[in-house]
Amino acid sequence: MFSILHSVIFNPHPMEISLYETRKRKLAHYFQKFKQLPSYDELAEIFAVKSKGSLYRYVQKFIADGLIERGATGKLVATEKLFGVRVLGTVQAGFPTAAEEETGDAKSLDQWLIQNPEASYLLSVSGDSMTDAGIVEGDMVIVDRSKKPRTGDIVVAEVDGDWTMKYYIERGGRILLRPANKRYPDIHPQTELKVAGVVTSVIRKY
Repeated sequence: MFSILHSVIFNPHPMEISLYETRKRKLAHYFQKFKQLPSYDELAEIFAVKSKGSLYRYVQKFIADGLIERGATGKLVATEKLFGVRVLGTVQAGFPTAAEEETGDAKSLDQWLIQNPEASYLLSVSGDSMTDAGIVEGDMVIVDRSKKPRTGDIVVAEVDGDWTMKYYIERGGRILLRPANKRYPDIHPQTELKVAGVVTSVIRKY
């Protein structure tokens, strides 16, 4: 009995492979949307599967493929392989070289970009005062409120009642905020400066 079940779980019929891939994408889409795996009842509805046996075999196949796993409490959790983006190799940013594709591990963009999820938030960039730092209008920045700012960090701060994003510069016990665009002057706080976090990543969609 075990050998038959093992064959069904780990070696799907060729005609079923495309269906498996489709349902795998549906599972990944659900996780990306809700940040958690669906319950068995929800999974049955998503896959349009009524048979508990069929549903169980899909779950076991997902586990075998490393898409999900059982956590310390026995609860099923997603792995990076489910929602990650595969790294194909490297690209030359200097002189052109022959393109090479290397199959690498899947990476979760969330985990790669966000070091401290509990203390991080996302902001949309408006204005052009940080263009020389490679941050332009329409970009998204990830800000970590738990990081202590150091000279040279890009921070989001409230200065005398106004919010801005600038370089954090500390000199002789005094703090100033410096833009990355020569058209704008340094900002010297007059009454109040509250740093709301340090920019850790910039995201741009082309």
